[in-house]
Amino acid sequence: MTAILIFFCVHWFASLFFHTFYLHRYASHQMYTTSKFWERFFYFCTWFFQGSSYLIPRAYGVMHRMHHEYSDTEKDPHSPHFFKDVWTMMMHTRDIYNGFVTNTSNVDPQFLEEPLPRWDAMDKFGDSNITRVIWMALYVGFYIAFVPAGMWYLYLLLPIHFLMGPVQGAVVNWCGHKYGYSNFDNGDQSKNSSPIGIILLGELFQNNHHKFKDSPNFAKKWFELDPSYQVMKLLNAVGIIKLKPALITPAQLKDAKAA
Repeated sequence: MTAILIFFCVHWFASLFFHTFYLHRYASHQMYTTSKFWERFFYFCTWFFQGSSYLIPRAYGVMHRMHHEYSDTEKDPHSPHFFKDVWTMMMHTRDIYNGFVTNTSNVDPQFLEEPLPRWDAMDKFGDSNITRVIWMALYVGFYIAFVPAGMWYLYLLLPIHFLMGPVQGAVVNWCGHKYGYSNFDNGDQSKNSSPIGIILLGELFQNNHHKFKDSPNFAKKWFELDPSYQVMKLLNAVGIIKLKPALITPAQLKDAKAA
């Protein structure tokens, strides 16, 4: 049982880190710059740790920029305020994402103004059904090898492994726009959740992020902590990435509501 729980936690947090660090903060927002080597290295890691639920950075970036532009309106790809449940919301999100993957949906030029990472060979391999099935088979094989006799219920974790990226996206987009508190009036329904925001590696500080969408630090008040930003500061210190400024001005802080 210990091996299963360790495996689940490693897969969850490794997938989540590259989801927020690469797909969100780099592909979508260009919160840091890096060399072509490291861009491709992080691209590969995103595929490796997301596994069967790999999300193509280019398509993710376009869709997320669309989310910011239309936050909590009918044009938002995943606002929870227009759907009866999280499943319906994510099916809608999937359709929009697939349109960008297959280039069958028109993309507003404003969402292409900043660079989007692209590695067609990696995407063709990582997004193939065969590769996804192989990943799923590996997850099942690990569980067969390590699930103790009588603990069949641990197999219920497998669907989360299969859909890790979308599951994490569903949690962030549903909870981050429905539950918690607001530091800023952004004209939408984005919320912060602490300490859950910390456990989700900073992703649930949605209200802060929607106010300062290009800031790599999603935490803005003394009791908030963005773990992903701490890792990014380390990568910046050793020269692997170059961070954009994360500070907010005193004038901007005056807009914040009392905690």
